[in-house]
Amino acid sequence: MTFPSHDQDTAPEASKPLLEESQKAFGRLPGLHKVLAESPQAYEGYQVLHKLFTETEFDAEELTVVWQSINVENECHYCVPAHTGIAKMMKVSDEISDALRNETALPTPKLEALRTFTVQMVRNRGFVSDAQMQAFFDAGYGHRAVLDVILGMAQKTISNYVNHVAETPVDEVFQPLAWKRGDKKLDV
Repeated sequence: MTFPSHDQDTAPEASKPLLEESQKAFGRLPGLHKVLAESPQAYEGYQVLHKLFTETEFDAEELTVVWQSINVENECHYCVPAHTGIAKMMKVSDEISDALRNETALPTPKLEALRTFTVQMVRNRGFVSDAQMQAFFDAGYGHRAVLDVILGMAQKTISNYVNHVAETPVDEVFQPLAWKRGDKKLDV
């Protein structure tokens, strides 16, 4: 079943200002935003969560680790290439992006702990053990980071699930970064 994909002419009235903001911000309309435009509330909710997550104490590398760990775990065909491109724009190293995409070791124990904890949160729907929580704290993170990972999960749940049900085509600009999970799956 094909989901609607909107532009300024076809979008519900309440989504038009959001599409205009996206056009200004990206110079184009991302496919995800075109699909989200069907529901102005879902679109705005996604945008607000994105803004709030980028305002956490996580730096560009950590934001990327949380986003991509969730994208890869949820096998989001759209978000993995999009966030690979976004990571490049944020000046995150290809080494980090490649490790996230390929589910191989990250360059620092702290980033690896963030990925491990994020994946555990996704797989266990928030039910992490005391030992898993302690390992995250031992890596240098605190209670705020736990809550911020959950905030990132909320944002990515919207985008990953929308892209799954809508089968959102990967934007042309990100097609060279296309991704599909290989035989590996991170063991956490």
